Amino acid sequence: MEQALLQCTNLVKCYGKKQALNGVDLSVMPGRITGLLGPNGSGKTTIIKIANGLLTPTSGELRINGLKPNAQTKAMVSYLPERTYLANWMKVQDIIRYFQDFYADFDMNRAYEMLRALNINPEDPLKTMSKGMREKVQLILVMSRRAQLYILDEPIAGVDPAARDYILRTILNNYDSNAAILISTHLISDVESVLDDVIFLRDGNVILQSTTDEIREKEGKSVDQFFREVFKC
Repeated sequence: MEQALLQCTNLVKCYGKKQALNGVDLSVMPGRITGLLGPNGSGKTTIIKIANGLLTPTSGELRINGLKPNAQTKAMVSYLPERTYLANWMKVQDIIRYFQDFYADFDMNRAYEMLRALNINPEDPLKTMSKGMREKVQLILVMSRRAQLYILDEPIAGVDPAARDYILRTILNNYDSNAAILISTHLISDVESVLDDVIFLRDGNVILQSTTDEIREKEGKSVDQFFREVFKC
């Protein structure tokens, strides 16, 4: 049986007395794009941070390709955080060189191709760019790695609607068939066309893990409509 690229087993995370994850079980399989969906405070970011080694679980475990998060798994995961982390004074071309030096799987040609497609000048410093443009640069950097698992936290939240289709195509076209993508987003109607699977989280609990086709067939609704019904939003 094929091994999950990300597997949570009875994953619990507490912040003091508050329990953010309540025994979460979920899996993200190779060759699939999975949406991690839920309202604010549902536990999405906590799972993402544990997967990237930024938090440790209180109990249970999370494994990347069969391994607990460590230096080896960090080399397998390309992570797009919700907040921009790039230094404003740097030029785009400097950041690309930095990523190429830092990540063995970084594809510079792929990065420059995407910059051209989005009309981003590599010689521009980040401080001259809008928030949406900086987020595009950050996504290009993440998708230019030939990683096994891409974890994208709100990849299109700050991007104008005209660029969203291109960014989703970029995500679709720039990952290998044996890799997996996990997307956390509130903009379900914008991304559901690219999703193969969805995981619904509420208050630190997985309340649904399903394929998008199953939802449409069983419920006769789009994923966005079904999400709104389940979460009454």
